[in-house]
Amino acid sequence: MGTEINKQTTELSSYISKILRENFGKGPEMVHVSLGKTFIVFYIRNFLSPTEKVLMNQKQDESVQQTRDLVMQTLIPEINAYIKIVTGMEIREFYYDWSLHNKSAMFTGICTDSTSIDYPINEEFTGKSELIDEIINLSSESEKKPEEIYACQLNRLVVVIRNGILVRIEKQLIRQGMREQLKLAKRTLEKGLLHNNNHFEGILNTRVIDIFVDWDFDLDKSVIVLITNHSQ
Repeated sequence: MGTEINKQTTELSSYISKILRENFGKGPEMVHVSLGKTFIVFYIRNFLSPTEKVLMNQKQDESVQQTRDLVMQTLIPEINAYIKIVTGMEIREFYYDWSLHNKSAMFTGICTDSTSIDYPINEEFTGKSELIDEIINLSSESEKKPEEIYACQLNRLVVVIRNGILVRIEKQLIRQGMREQLKLAKRTLEKGLLHNNNHFEGILNTRVIDIFVDWDFDLDKSVIVLITNHSQ
């Protein structure tokens, strides 16, 4: 199993590096792939094109995010198709987020139960219940308490899934076609709360080097990924 998973993660890592280089003009320094059960998580490091660097220096972070979001809409079907070829996983949900100042990114795919793989995940990791409580508190500050929450550890990454988090005003904005504006606003607000939280490292008993968050507005669902020091 070890050889098989290494072969798959190497192949997927090379593919993501290639597709990003082709579409953004510069590829990442590293793509770390974690596979387990219904999850596939890509952690992408040192990824910022020269043009984006200029925009960032001019405080145009939002422009960079919007452009990347547009490109990703065209890439996601292609990425999902490639994941299926390599692993057999039928990706039904795809989440991504950028940490521009860290020059890093996260892609997370969730597959159907029927195409899940037998690589393990850890659902009983150190600090799980305290972490869930902390995420519930943060969610209550920025939107509302999740109706449902799940967390697991995958190769030293921690994945948190929240269901039922959108408030009525957000649902109305989505109906009025303001998805991108809402996503940008939520990124700023929620990531500010996540990054300024000083409890995660104590709870997980390790350094947290990156935190990502994304939403599926249609499913009223969100994925948070915490990258710990052990993930590198």
